[in-house]
Amino acid sequence: MANNVFGEPLIPCSEDPLTGFYRDGCCNTGDEDHGVHTVCAVMTHEFLEFSKKAGNDLSTPRPMYNFPGLKEGDRWCLCAPRWVEAWNEGKAPKVILQATHEKTLDYVPLKVLVKYAYKETESDSV
Repeated sequence: MANNVFGEPLIPCSEDPLTGFYRDGCCNTGDEDHGVHTVCAVMTHEFLEFSKKAGNDLSTPRPMYNFPGLKEGDRWCLCAPRWVEAWNEGKAPKVILQATHEKTLDYVPLKVLVKYAYKETESDSV
């Protein structure tokens, strides 16, 4: 079983939209995942625009890939290097730490991720 950045079992990031490199709802990773899709992030308009300008349009639906397109508030497993790029530009989205794979720590220190921790509310659900 995979662990999160705290060394605890990884919890799901999102099932609607269904995320993860393996489309299992979790930010699992493996040798096939060259993009390292390990950061469970809550999308913001600012980040989606940043990603689009960086060449990865996450907001446009791509039915041929069963991709609905993301909107503000959606949870998605981002590539760790892309999250770091956004962080360096001041546009990083909040992170759900319990759903972020421990492999992310190869790219960004835990103390930085904690500063971007998404605060769950009772109305939020996976």
